Amino acid sequence: MTSAQARPSRPPLVLVHGMLDNSSVFKRLLEHLPHPQRPLLLPDLPLRWGMTPIAESAALLDQHIQAAFGPEQPVDLLGFSMGGVIARAWVQLLGGHRRTRRLTSVGSPHQGTLTAMPWPRRPLAGIADLKWGSPLLQELNSNLDTLKSIACCSFYSGIDLVVLPGWRAVLPVGVQRMLPVWTHPQLLRDRQALGPLSEELMRP
Repeated sequence: MTSAQARPSRPPLVLVHGMLDNSSVFKRLLEHLPHPQRPLLLPDLPLRWGMTPIAESAALLDQHIQAAFGPEQPVDLLGFSMGGVIARAWVQLLGGHRRTRRLTSVGSPHQGTLTAMPWPRRPLAGIADLKWGSPLLQELNSNLDTLKSIACCSFYSGIDLVVLPGWRAVLPVGVQRMLPVWTHPQLLRDRQALGPLSEELMRP
């Protein structure tokens, strides 16, 4: 087998789950994909109901990616809910931009969410990182240079009651697409969401 034949047509796809989920949350989405013919990584991160800081979760994600694909293999990322912010933190803060081709965000509070505002940083550091104007989000949004070389796409629900208001669930760069679903879980379950998500993931 030649090296060209050994290399997958698309880079590996890394799927990062949200706070109350594990990797099984992507089951419907993976069933909807027409055999993507590329390696998949679905790490189960110990988010501990929002107690793990986002930066710590991003460091754990880095360990999973390094162990699976080494230090240089390009990857595509999709993050759901808190997982999208974790993936973004890996890209912007831990050098992930040097190997990321696409960053797809699904219902992720990149601009903060009102639902995080009442919760104290101790013990819920991960949730507190998602408050409007949190130090983490200020750091991520203050320098977008590392995102500009990556194909970014944000999917969101306009009436999402987990990310409130729903339009704040978007990256500050790239394409933004509102999906016609009513609830946060439907972003990964409803056929009207799975179709556009699959199309985005299958783009060359």
